[in-house]
Amino acid sequence: MDEVIDGLRAEDASGSFGILASHAPFVTALAVSIVSWRKADLEQFCALRGGVMTVGDTSDIHIATREAVTGDDLSTLDADVLARFQSDADIERTEHVETMRLQFNAIRHMVSRLKPGANAGEFR
Repeated sequence: MDEVIDGLRAEDASGSFGILASHAPFVTALAVSIVSWRKADLEQFCALRGGVMTVGDTSDIHIATREAVTGDDLSTLDADVLARFQSDADIERTEHVETMRLQFNAIRHMVSRLKPGANAGEFR
C-alpha cells in the first residue's frame, strides 16, 4: 500500500522501535508482531508473521512478510491473529529442529558405515 504516514512502530529481535520522516536508511528482520502507523489522527495496525523491513534513502518503508492481517481493532489482532502467528512460528521451529536431527542422524549413520583403512571410497 502506498500512502504518506506520520510515523510507524515495529518490533525486531532488539525490541520495539519507531520510524519518523527523514529516518536513516536501514534493514531489519521483523519479529512476529504488530506494526502500527499514524496518519493524521488515525492509527492503523497490521499483525505480521515476521518479515523484513527496509527504510530507503527517501524514508520509503517497505515490508516483506509471509503473512499479514490488517485491522483497526488492536485487541482483536493481538488476541487472535498474533497468537495464531506465534503458534505457527513455534510449530515451524519444532519441525526445523526435528528435520535437523534427522539429517544429523543420517550423516552420523553414513559416517559410522564407512570402512576405515586403505580405500577411503569403499563402504562396508
